[in-house]
Order: sequence, then C-alpha cells, then structure tokens
Amino acid sequence: MVLVIPAIDLRGGQCVRLLQGSYERETVYFDDPVQMAKLWRVQNAKVLHVVDLDAARSGDDDNRDTIGAICRAIDIPVQVGGGIRTIDQVAGMLESGVYRVVLGTAAVREPDLVSEAVARFGSQKIVVGIDARDGEVRVEGWTEGSGLDAVDFALDMERRGCCRIVYTDISRDGTLEGPNLDAYRALGSRLSRVRLTASGGVGSYRDLLALSTLKEYRVDSVIVGRALYENRFPCQQFWCWNRKEAVDLDAFSTASLAARNPAQ
Repeated sequence: MVLVIPAIDLRGGQCVRLLQGSYERETVYFDDPVQMAKLWRVQNAKVLHVVDLDAARSGDDDNRDTIGAICRAIDIPVQVGGGIRTIDQVAGMLESGVYRVVLGTAAVREPDLVSEAVARFGSQKIVVGIDARDGEVRVEGWTEGSGLDAVDFALDMERRGCCRIVYTDISRDGTLEGPNLDAYRALGSRLSRVRLTASGGVGSYRDLLALSTLKEYRVDSVIVGRALYENRFPCQQFWCWNRKEAVDLDAFSTASLAARNPAQ
C-alpha cells in the first residue's frame, strides 16, 4: 500500500482546500492548523504535507510562524512547499524544524537552485513539486503556464540530483474523481532514480488501491486532502474526526517525548 500523507493547505491562517487550483473555489475546513496537524498525528499519519498558498501566490510569509508551530507540535516529518524561492528561504525552513522543502516555481524559474540546494542540504531534504495541467508545468500557485513539458522537466530535475517529485494533476485536484494513473505511468516509466508522490483526485480507498499498483512506475506515496477532510474513508468512523473540537489532542501528542529524546 502507498504511504498516505495528509495535506494542510494554509491560506489566511486557516486550513483550506482549493478546487482544481482555483483560489476562487475555496473551502475552509478548520480554523486552527496546529490542532489539525495534531489530529492527523492522532490518526496515525507518518508524514505531513503543508502548502503555504499565500506565499505561493504572492510571496506573503505570514504563515511561517504557523508552520514552525506545526513542526514543534508533532513528532513526524513535515514537508513544506509554497513560495520558497531562494536558498536562504530553504535554509530558514529547515532551521525552523521542517524536514523537507518542496521547490515548485523556483525549480522552474531557476533550476540551478535545485542543484545548489541538493548539494548543500542533501537530496533527502529537497523535493521538487511539479504541478501540471494537460502535461504542462504550471507556476506561481498554479496561476501561470511555464511552457515546459512535465516529463522533460522531471528528467532535468533527476539529472540535477533530485530523488523525489510530488506530481499534482491540477485538473484532478480537489475533485475526488480519482488520480490520473496514466500520467504517473508516463512519468514513472521515464525516470530511473526519482521516487514519485502522487497528488490530486483521491476520493476513496479504491483510489489508494489503484495507486498501489504503480510501484513499478516509482509511485510509493500519495498526498490526500479533501477526501480525508470529508471523512471519505470507512476507517475514519473509528477515529476522533467527528469530535475534533472536543478532543484534547495534546493528550495524544508525542512531540514532548521526541523533544526529550532527540535521537528518535
């Protein structure tokens, strides 16, 4: 089975989801992102994916303190993307407790930044995010086309030392209509070293099973947002999602244990 990675998309200090990348089609799911992160941890998340939508679109860094608070509140790796454009911003994110940094627009505009970041911080700390519509890489919070073919761009990132790509099919994102399996097959069949994290379209456990058949195409994980927030998986009925406002999530957090034992 692929590793399921819950997503927290930040906009205006809240957890939101966009439909097909449109900022005008937004749903607010939770007011407190830190509590949301704790809830995903209680539900046994192994990794958390955070996107700063404000920074991705306008460069606004108002969510940076919130991201740091999320990293301190939970004891699992947090990967963050959105608006990270310079090597100093990458370093700042890692210093704040972020485990991996996702480079999207910056990787397109300045591909040498990926090479520099991998050389300085290691390939395990740098992820390239490819957001595509009809096979074209999109940038600036999905609002602009780049003219780059997604597969060609992925191959260039692999040559530069990248070992993981998060590939999002924008047309499927937030729709619950199922992932674009053909896109992952087309991309994975061309790569030789990079691992793929799928993103966009998951609506049920059947989609997870379908993605699990793509191991030979280098897909080993999937980012899930709306389907988790809308309680689409039967196992969620046994978790505390339906009482999230009432549950004392601090009682379940193991972040304090991790702080006492940094070697974990």
